[in-house]
Amino acid sequence: MSTLLVIGLGIVGLAVLAVGADQLVVGAGRLATVLRVAPVIVGVVVIGLGTSAPEFVVSGVAAVRDDAGLALGSLVGSNILNVTLILGVVAIVSPVVVRSSVPVREAPLMVASVAIFGAFALVGMKFVAGVLLAVLTVGALVLLVRLSRVPPDDPLPDDVAAFVEPSPPPGRWWVEAVRTLLGLAATLGGAQLLVANASTLAHRWGVSDTVIGFTLLAGSTALPELTTAVQAQRRGQGDLMVGNLLGSNLFNSLIGGAVVGLAAGEDTIAPFGFAAVTAMVGAGVLAWLLLKRGNRITRPEAAVLLCSYALMLPLLISANP
Repeated sequence: MSTLLVIGLGIVGLAVLAVGADQLVVGAGRLATVLRVAPVIVGVVVIGLGTSAPEFVVSGVAAVRDDAGLALGSLVGSNILNVTLILGVVAIVSPVVVRSSVPVREAPLMVASVAIFGAFALVGMKFVAGVLLAVLTVGALVLLVRLSRVPPDDPLPDDVAAFVEPSPPPGRWWVEAVRTLLGLAATLGGAQLLVANASTLAHRWGVSDTVIGFTLLAGSTALPELTTAVQAQRRGQGDLMVGNLLGSNLFNSLIGGAVVGLAAGEDTIAPFGFAAVTAMVGAGVLAWLLLKRGNRITRPEAAVLLCSYALMLPLLISANP
């Protein structure tokens, strides 16, 4: 198979993944509304889990295929990219303002989740680690819902409602059920195609799976976060934009890590590079500290985030030739 064909198939996989994840999110959101699930749950699933779905699906597929470097590299790279490149690009265009609760609540929870995932990645992901991260995922979801303090019968907040599609008529719920299942199938199929061809390219070009993971795959699977961030900032919803990026890192670390650990089964996925894990945790801490300074990300601070990403990437590539 020619290299050009491999690249083409990878692009097709990315397109199928993006469309499938989008339809999965839309279908799940509409079904949740029809089934009268609490609005805050809709918000968390659609915006937080929904935009993170490509990351942990790709990582799970890569882990099953024994591509450990791709599996962990995609999660680590996405966690770095979200709070440096994406946040920096959005804030350099228009300064981001958030409420005081974000640096106090979501940001430290995100940093803690990333640090726990990083610790497991350093010693080698195992089935037990996957189970522990799955338990922590449930705990984090419960905590986020409790902290939201939104009564079950309240309408969706404006910043969340802007991203939730109108619900279908009650009699057409099966259409959204089919949409959700097809979206899930497309997401899994697209992820398989993307991972397989990314791995092939890595081997042909003599590049490690890890580098492909935290560059090509991380950038590809971060597209939903980038799109949501741009739309939220255009609407003046700084809290939603930052919350989506922080929530994505939280779910990438907990759910993504759980999927990789559980997929490992009786095997142990080799420890990940110290430099990459340190960069991932450091990026999260840097974003938290900048938000904590004045509940905003100014243009100079956005430049700091962009420079951090520009400095981290060559170091990560050189550390994982």
